[in-house]
Amino acid sequence: MKTIETDIVIVAGGPAGLAAAIAAGEQGMKTVILEKSSATGGAANMGMGPLGIDTKIQKAAFNNLGVDKAIQMHMEYTHYRVDEDLVQAYFHKSADTIEWLEEMGVEFAGAFRYFKESEATWHIVKPENGVIGPRAASAMVKAMTQRAKELGCEILLETAATSLITEEGKVCGAVAVDKDGNGLEVRGKAVIVATGGFGNNPEMIEKEFGLHIGQDYFPFRIPGITGDGLKMMWEVGAEKFGANIEAIYQLPDNLNWFLLDAVLRQPNLMVNQLGERFMNEGDLGNTTYAGNALALQPGNYGYCIMDEGILKEYKKNGPDIVDIVHPAEAFLAFEGQAAQAVEQGYEAYFEATTVRELAEKLGIDPDVLQNTIDEYNAMCRCGVDSKFHKSQKYLHPITGKGKYLVGKYYLGAYGTVGGVRINRYCEVLDKNHMPIEGLYSAGSDANTIYGDSYNFTLPGNSMGFAVNTGRMAGESAAQYIADCQ
Repeated sequence: MKTIETDIVIVAGGPAGLAAAIAAGEQGMKTVILEKSSATGGAANMGMGPLGIDTKIQKAAFNNLGVDKAIQMHMEYTHYRVDEDLVQAYFHKSADTIEWLEEMGVEFAGAFRYFKESEATWHIVKPENGVIGPRAASAMVKAMTQRAKELGCEILLETAATSLITEEGKVCGAVAVDKDGNGLEVRGKAVIVATGGFGNNPEMIEKEFGLHIGQDYFPFRIPGITGDGLKMMWEVGAEKFGANIEAIYQLPDNLNWFLLDAVLRQPNLMVNQLGERFMNEGDLGNTTYAGNALALQPGNYGYCIMDEGILKEYKKNGPDIVDIVHPAEAFLAFEGQAAQAVEQGYEAYFEATTVRELAEKLGIDPDVLQNTIDEYNAMCRCGVDSKFHKSQKYLHPITGKGKYLVGKYYLGAYGTVGGVRINRYCEVLDKNHMPIEGLYSAGSDANTIYGDSYNFTLPGNSMGFAVNTGRMAGESAAQYIADCQ
């Protein structure tokens, strides 16, 4: 078996692994990244940008948010059920990390809110095609990959780590297999694991959360994100801790039906499979809140109902809820994709001319659905939602003008977070809360700072945590090696 010697072994080359390699390289350390896919970047290639707090970009746009306020917001949001010391370290570093990325050539389009009630912490990477949206952060990945290579990082693509090497109680390397099936040992003085969770591992998702991908749960499925790193860390004594999903909601096969998703997720009438309302639809702008509400319904889904009359108003005056991901322009192109969905028999979009026809298509008792619509319309006419207290400005009666237009929204997720516990130095802890010598983790594998729900009020959080903890892990591992010499 071939052996490679280095200072720090990094398992996976997503945003956390790349940040770790750069940070360690800046300290004069040699690094090797073991990346099982054919390219670096991982989930960041689908994303838009990281969180930053109290940055120059925010200040220039008069969107000041101090670290002290952000920490208070986050801790109250999570009911103090997360490690504040780790949150402090991450938030305090985030502004410097934005500048650190800029120094390596990353350009940002600005600092944005995801939705109106969120803070402008989302530093969206200036996209190469000029259009802000999914995949914008791929430009950041390219710059980080180039910088890591400039600092001497050896990136081994299509080379999957399979286990960690321990000697005398210390983690000191990883065993891997290349694309041709050849075994490889990469030995170093420390290891950083940043494999991105297990969002694309149906067996682990079912075991940990009781969810079934493609049945009652429709997450983004990033190839290669299957929990390899977590399993390796658990095998060497890491505490199994804090695994969760980054809950959202979406139509199945969201990216192929993006225009439908963008239009139908407006705050109109939402019912479950029993034909009953179950939430204040005004909260649909916060995709985590809505995902949590859907997770409590039979089958983890609900139907969002509007009609062509409401669609006409949206086209004329703009949508009720505006966010940075779902552009208002989608409403102008809706009919084309809706017709395509009907023609192809897309299972999550429905049209009907009567309530009875709609109920039949949705599998709901028509009398129950009619009663729900009648009750909802009565509240719309008087301008008061006495049941869930939705804002009056969102109360549009469902009259069936033209056709009823319905999207079937499921619980989804960007991926998983957590699985191991780390401290502010990104050292992986055992069940006694003691560091496992030589072992560090960063990014989603170690992201336990959300409690029970992803904090969408501070957008950019997951990518921000990945880049910042990757940087922190690289610096800590380099310091550990220096102290041992």
